[in-house]
Amino acid sequence: MSVPPKIALVTGAYKGIGLEVVRQLATRGVRVYLTARQREAGEKARASIKGDVHFLPLDVSDPPSIESAVRALRRQEERLDVLVNNAAILLDDGGNVLDLDGETARQTFATNTVGPLLVTQAFQPLLEQSKAPRVINVSSGAGQLAEGLQDWAPAYSMSKTALNALTQHFAAALRRFAVNSVSPGWVRTDMGGAAAPLSVDQGADTIVWLALDAPQTLTGKFLRERAEIAW
Repeated sequence: MSVPPKIALVTGAYKGIGLEVVRQLATRGVRVYLTARQREAGEKARASIKGDVHFLPLDVSDPPSIESAVRALRRQEERLDVLVNNAAILLDDGGNVLDLDGETARQTFATNTVGPLLVTQAFQPLLEQSKAPRVINVSSGAGQLAEGLQDWAPAYSMSKTALNALTQHFAAALRRFAVNSVSPGWVRTDMGGAAAPLSVDQGADTIVWLALDAPQTLTGKFLRERAEIAW
């Protein structure tokens, strides 16, 4: 009797770390739902990866889009095993808090913090059907309080600090789930830039490990390179 594949959904996965997470999960035999706001970009990304990969349109900052994605997944699957909240935006690179305007802050939090909140809530019923549900929030060292926030991209940094707090709240509320956040490190992506020291496969490693290999009892943590770090 064949073992049914694990089922994962990755937000903001048409490029960068998200796309690499999809690729690595598909290589491991996972059925992956790759999501993106723009259908053309998402379909192109899906076609670039071999394996059991499907595209779902999803804008994490738009509640009707989230509801539509849940309905679409329900038509295809009875459960969801892994949710990777990867979608994020960086609008204030190079700015500081004295220059930060309210609209930039609102847009950033809507995608980077409120988005994972609403997406996790919306997909919770499908995750509950999994024997070992897992949620991975892709955070950033930019939001790490333990090492002192830098005077860089304040909206982005604060949104990632809040995402770490959200991770702990979900871990406390969802006792059977493994809910963790990850700092991928400084990765060579459109957001990270060409000078970043890490490749996308290195940036995706801990995310994929949490999705498939980490103990189910590991929850409510902030991790980098498969090890817990202070946040």
